[in-house]
Amino acid sequence: MAKPKIVFVCQECGHDSPKWLGRCPNCGGWNTMVEEMPVVAKNERGFSLSVNKPCPVVDIATASLPRRNTGVKEFDRVLGGGVVPGSLVLVGGDPGIGKSTLMLQVATGISRLYGNGLYVSGEESAAQVRMRAERLGELARSLYIMTETNIDAILAEAGQSKPAFLVIDSIQTMFCPDIPSAPGSVGQVRESTAKLLRYAKETNVPVAIIGHVTKEGNIAGPRLLEHMVDVVLYFEGERNYSFRVLRAIKNRFGSTTESGIFAMEEQGLMEIKNPSQLLLSERPDQTPGSVVLAYLEGVRPLLIEMQALVSTTCFGMPRRTTVGFDYNRLAMLMAVLEKRVGLSLANQDAYVNAVGGIRVTEPAADLAVALAVASSFRNQALNSRTVVVGEVGLTGEVRMVSRMDARIAEAATLGFVRAVIPKGNLTALKVRPQEMELIGVGTVAEAMAAML
Repeated sequence: MAKPKIVFVCQECGHDSPKWLGRCPNCGGWNTMVEEMPVVAKNERGFSLSVNKPCPVVDIATASLPRRNTGVKEFDRVLGGGVVPGSLVLVGGDPGIGKSTLMLQVATGISRLYGNGLYVSGEESAAQVRMRAERLGELARSLYIMTETNIDAILAEAGQSKPAFLVIDSIQTMFCPDIPSAPGSVGQVRESTAKLLRYAKETNVPVAIIGHVTKEGNIAGPRLLEHMVDVVLYFEGERNYSFRVLRAIKNRFGSTTESGIFAMEEQGLMEIKNPSQLLLSERPDQTPGSVVLAYLEGVRPLLIEMQALVSTTCFGMPRRTTVGFDYNRLAMLMAVLEKRVGLSLANQDAYVNAVGGIRVTEPAADLAVALAVASSFRNQALNSRTVVVGEVGLTGEVRMVSRMDARIAEAATLGFVRAVIPKGNLTALKVRPQEMELIGVGTVAEAMAAML
């Protein structure tokens, strides 16, 4: 009898090798090669084996598929208006961030509107899922709970019950009996996702799968998983804060620029209709080092308070500490302030914080952070009803940013009377609120003269 062939598969990227390697030659990960049995292709049972004949593109019928509202408006907003029938949605996020809570609310909303929903849990028992539903107030007779990890048994039950929506929690716990490897391995995750994708396309039932993330923030398993699904959503947020942000990384049926904002409460995830007002609700008045930034979360404008604290260091090397802002960006801005503006910051510790647990990654936050650092260094408070936005270059110039009209409109809605923006954006504005004073600046020095 021939000895079975053994391959070693990288658990990060899916690269296979006939022998064990300490480092994956494809992705560079260390100690990621795991021994697995090769998968022999077999005919799938329960699926159509008919071959579709090619036809001219002009003869293909374009039947529109109406989207299904989930009852969670922020979730529908990110998807582009609702769930598309026959789509496969992947939801990823850190452990304990609220992925299961979000999908339980979505499954309940769809089951109440369109028929029975099926929530499959491979991590919790049925009683534990019910306890979560009771806490959220999401008990619905039309939502069915199933505890199973065998993907074939799940698809057999789904084929009989014909749910309006199927949720898999989580894909790393599912396994195919045909594959001789442990659940969560590359082969198991890939084959389970392929079967769910085939089921969604053949039955026109939308399927959502929950995926864990690695310490680097990527979905656990091979990158092929993200290519197989139709939509990839990331659920982000800080555990110590109630804010949660849902972003679309990939969306075949809509835009990837939308974002949904939630707050984790005792009753579950609550949608925030006016996040800017909530983020600025506890902002101190006339305090040095505090500046309001007109931030863009996708295409959604938010007003965020950026705080800075500058003090003389007692060590040989000054500290640069950031929370919610890029550390290297802060070091660059302080170098610009010292070289182009003349502030002596070489012996100063600097701490920058984005209030509310929001991660600010947009370059448009440069000018607000620079003014907050200068305000704390000089111990001079800025006008509390002023909003600041602009990208800063190494020569000290203030560059244009995108969607300035939406940022200004959001600031005017919340009662701000002044805005410091790049000169290029000032001349390109389509609508100028009469109640706001718009100041265009070309350099950081001009912005400091206008604010301080």
